[in-house]
Amino acid sequence: MNDMSRRFLPPSLDPEEPQRSRGARHGLFGVLDIGTTKIACLIGRTETDGTLRVVGFGWQRGRGVRGGSITDLEEAERAIRACVGQAEDMADTRLRNVIVNLTCGQPESRLFNVQWPVTQGGAGRAVDDADIRRVCQEGRSRAAVDGREIIHSIPLTFSVDDTTGIADPRGLHCTTLTARLHVIDAATTALRSLGACIARCDLDIAELVSAPMAAGLATLVADERELGATVIDMGGGTTGMAVFAENQLMHTAQLPIGGAHVTNDLARILSTPVAHAERLKTLFGNVEGSPDDERELLPVPLVGEEDHQMAKVPRSMIVNIIRPRLEETFEMVRDRLDSSGLARAAGSRVVLTGGACQLSGAREMAARILNRQVRLGRPHGLRGLPDSASGPAFATAAGLLAWATGEGQTMQDIDMGAERPPGLLRRIVDFLRDRM
Repeated sequence: MNDMSRRFLPPSLDPEEPQRSRGARHGLFGVLDIGTTKIACLIGRTETDGTLRVVGFGWQRGRGVRGGSITDLEEAERAIRACVGQAEDMADTRLRNVIVNLTCGQPESRLFNVQWPVTQGGAGRAVDDADIRRVCQEGRSRAAVDGREIIHSIPLTFSVDDTTGIADPRGLHCTTLTARLHVIDAATTALRSLGACIARCDLDIAELVSAPMAAGLATLVADERELGATVIDMGGGTTGMAVFAENQLMHTAQLPIGGAHVTNDLARILSTPVAHAERLKTLFGNVEGSPDDERELLPVPLVGEEDHQMAKVPRSMIVNIIRPRLEETFEMVRDRLDSSGLARAAGSRVVLTGGACQLSGAREMAARILNRQVRLGRPHGLRGLPDSASGPAFATAAGLLAWATGEGQTMQDIDMGAERPPGLLRRIVDFLRDRM
């Protein structure tokens, strides 16, 4: 798992004319979106014109995962192996490592301001790669918490002395370099369980990437990232949110509620099997009632009854079970957004992604509770994406694949890992430089 300390600068994703950054990585990339209700694998390849094409796709029902965390290694391994195998067969290749979404370990998001002296012989000098690396390492040290591992340490902006708002300070002279860092971490134990599960599938984790950040990378357009927008990724076991403003990822959060909770509410109240509750939600679910709902009766098989005995319930009952859970979800998002202090920076736009956002009326309810303009976000900017993977449920997987090629990343030429001890020749050069 690589600790990524790069400034997040999402590119423009035009759904009609996919554009990749000039510095796009080339080769074959595999990504894995591990969720409570589904596991998806995409394999992509960067074309000669810089565009990204999907060459492999696999999908399996989620097993062994709850609330974004691994709960059964064997079940999760079987689902992941089957999913990756489908994508590998379609792409006619075998993956050694994958980029995986981060939903486990209760991810948390924090902002830090870190200052670092840039001097030579008591005077200021030009900022170089080593200074960028050191200020980011200092930020990670300050953000370190026992029992948690830093996944992202993203420089949002730099200041050189009193000059602020600098994207890349290299080459500029100053005595003090200041970085504003966005740090995302997660519980170490949950990450180890995830790593063990991936290892059982004979794969390595190339990187972990925040799921709502990936969903935003796949669905937001350039103006939304610049003016401010909130991505709400409504999955099966969790709901992630990411705030973008001024072309930067400002905040992420994860709520322990998702579409599976709606399904369980239906199953419990109607005393029907979970599989049929999911079918009722998909075919007849709505959060807004209509005059015909009282008259429309739906057959509901009862748990434990023999001879397939059915009950009849009005559709209005389905609506009345679903509505409170969706209201609770959006109210939690609103409260979390207010507590982050970024409600104003987030602008007036909300983009809903994830499978659970496809319930009829969810968009209108979100607009009413959040008091913002709301649209559904579907992945775009990828060629060859199968029709079955073009909906909001696959936004995170599409964003992971875009991230794999370098989208949303700058300063890729700097290795943000720990510095290696310099050799004798390097130490002599540094000694002479500091004294000349």
